[in-house]
Amino acid sequence: MSKVIKIQKGLNIKLKGKAEKILVKAGTSDRYAVKPADFPGLTPKMLVKEGDTVKAGTALFTDKNRPEVRFASPVGGTVEAVVRGEKRRILEVVVQPGEKTFEDFSSLKPSDNDKEQITGYLLAGGVWPFIRQRPYAVIANPQDTPKDIFISCFDTAPLAPDYDYIFQDVDPYFQAGIDALAQLTSGKVHLCVHSDYPPATTFTKAKNAEIHVFSGPHPSGNVGVQIHHINPVNKGETVWYVNPQDVSVIGRLMNKGVYDVSKTIVLSGSEVNTPRYYKVTGGCRLTSFADNIKAGNNRYISGNVLTGTQTAKDGYLGFYDHQLTVIPEGNRYEMFGWALPGFGKYSAGRTFFSWLTPNREYALDTNLHGGPRSMVVTGQYEKVFPMDIYPEHLLKAIMAGDIEKMENLGIYEVAEEDFALCEFVCTSKTEVQAIVRDGINMMIKEMS
Repeated sequence: MSKVIKIQKGLNIKLKGKAEKILVKAGTSDRYAVKPADFPGLTPKMLVKEGDTVKAGTALFTDKNRPEVRFASPVGGTVEAVVRGEKRRILEVVVQPGEKTFEDFSSLKPSDNDKEQITGYLLAGGVWPFIRQRPYAVIANPQDTPKDIFISCFDTAPLAPDYDYIFQDVDPYFQAGIDALAQLTSGKVHLCVHSDYPPATTFTKAKNAEIHVFSGPHPSGNVGVQIHHINPVNKGETVWYVNPQDVSVIGRLMNKGVYDVSKTIVLSGSEVNTPRYYKVTGGCRLTSFADNIKAGNNRYISGNVLTGTQTAKDGYLGFYDHQLTVIPEGNRYEMFGWALPGFGKYSAGRTFFSWLTPNREYALDTNLHGGPRSMVVTGQYEKVFPMDIYPEHLLKAIMAGDIEKMENLGIYEVAEEDFALCEFVCTSKTEVQAIVRDGINMMIKEMS
């Protein structure tokens, strides 16, 4: 392995509700959904209508701007509903499961095919949306050739899944996925592991990939941080990245010729009775876990507490999410909130005396403990932002709409998740991640 890359800046938020390393099968989901909102920049064009019969792998809709990118049904069954919102925007395509059937795409051996053939196969098989790119953190453009492909094999977000546990048994499909991805780049496939955890054999024995070791707090597990420290993205360059479980989805398509999006997720949070790992099919309904969640006024988050998406208790797991977090809602008023000593309250600084017990776990809710106010220069962002970028200057350039400054300050390297800790520690309660996405959308429009 290579030398350890040490990440000094960051913050580990210790929350109650960490999952036991016990894997169980989730209850049967009565509905599955694919949500266009999970794909930034997507304009969906429907290929099916309500009442149509589909198989796992049947295309439900495509990208209007890139019709070759298909979004497939996770299960076989019947299209129950195409849920629309304002201006007839498609919110969800809901499938009621029926007979377990799969589209047959036939297997494909990566070593016997070139980039164009593999790209066409992945597009037809519906797995292309799992491949994303920097800049912009959107679905990769199949016409591009990335200079490298990155796979972050660990997640440092609060209560995140342990991929070394998930891949403790050697997964042959992971290697098949690596072999396919290696054909798509002119550079290398990079696997990033953490020095604090013994990496799974699946990762250490992987061929056609280069392993990098990181240490340090969150966000050292963010692929953007890893790209920045190994091979940064410059203007005109493209880097792709894939989640390790999604690499296995690609591998299953290559080896078996089927669109199989089964994966292991973690159900965690202080409002979960017994936090643990579940084997599920992507897009499942959250009611599958209802018997393991405490009754009460809860916030359901598809993903982690920093970057996840709020959903209803009968909502659906996000396309890219491998975690479901349940914490208390924060819609209650607390008299003299920040002015009280707060020995049991969490603080990223030293506002409360809880800093004297750094290993304590907290059951945090969603209360902001204050309202939005003007952005002030405090130096808080720089303490938790481990990239050679001035975060506050970049945010101000985005807010001012200054394209040239945004380029010079590193807009091509970042995504919302890289600024999640900045938003968490922000005294001004600024919605930093939303500002970053606005800046990315501005750049896409400017460069198109």
